[in-house]
Amino acid sequence: MTTALPSSASLYDRVQRVIPRIEWSAFSDDIDAILALKRERNAVILAHNYQTPEIFHCVADIVGDSLALAREAMTVDADVIVLAGVHFMAETTKLLNPAKTVLLPDVSAGCSLADSITPADVRLLRERYPGVPVVTYVNTCASVKAEADICCTSGNARAVVESLGVPCVIMIPDEYLAKNVAAQTDVEIIAWKGHCEVHERFTPADIRELREAHPGITVLAHPECPPNVVAEADFAGSTAAMSDYVGRNKPSRVVLMTECSMSDNVAVEHPEVEFIRPCNLCPHMKRITLANIRTALEQNRHVVTIDPQIADRARQSVERMLAI
Repeated sequence: MTTALPSSASLYDRVQRVIPRIEWSAFSDDIDAILALKRERNAVILAHNYQTPEIFHCVADIVGDSLALAREAMTVDADVIVLAGVHFMAETTKLLNPAKTVLLPDVSAGCSLADSITPADVRLLRERYPGVPVVTYVNTCASVKAEADICCTSGNARAVVESLGVPCVIMIPDEYLAKNVAAQTDVEIIAWKGHCEVHERFTPADIRELREAHPGITVLAHPECPPNVVAEADFAGSTAAMSDYVGRNKPSRVVLMTECSMSDNVAVEHPEVEFIRPCNLCPHMKRITLANIRTALEQNRHVVTIDPQIADRARQSVERMLAI
């Protein structure tokens, strides 16, 4: 006997606090089609925390931050993986699942951090700092990962840096993440000047204005924010760490200094918490929609491929991170 498929009608109750019913009518047909296509193609959808609620809560099978998606990608029992996120995430998924078909619904979903550094830049850094290991944030393309010694995420960056047992590391490409990690460790960190176009816009003045307008508010910041923003926050951590903080501490009122959709997705799980939303959107994440997820499954596009020689070296950097 086959198990009945969920339908868009049965899913709306879950997201009604963050999606008005008038908007839901534009989503329901695509949701029903995607749910059916996943079964037909033995496909799963991985969605980053910055995806909109109709994707994150209604069609995704696995959700989380970069580290969680990287880990879970290795356990997926499916023929097809659709990555609802940006290009470097789809590449990382393909690195860890070389035999599976990985689809990215929009190939123009990029990342300002990934665009800020090239393999040639990494080679020049190695020439300038001989013998210093290179730690690369997962927010980089596969060809940059291939030039690094090990990857990290915002959630495990300090652990990765300290695991190397050396006095100095090169950490690319996020300058602010590197500086925030440097403040937590005795390891000297040589940073690159890459920035996230979402997080670099937050300022200490934003936090002070929020505290004045909303007395008693709890401020959580992503470590891609500038160090002076992190210093003024009550807590700093990855998107997964911020979500865990809300669930563990249940602040009456909270603001997440990160991409806008994160607040909507966490709010679904915690209706008792009031979320104040400083809405900085990631234009790249927002290129992923229900419509192009549906098209990806219907037309098998866009298939993620990586040069085998690059893939072998890049995979080593990711697997070293996951081993920690």
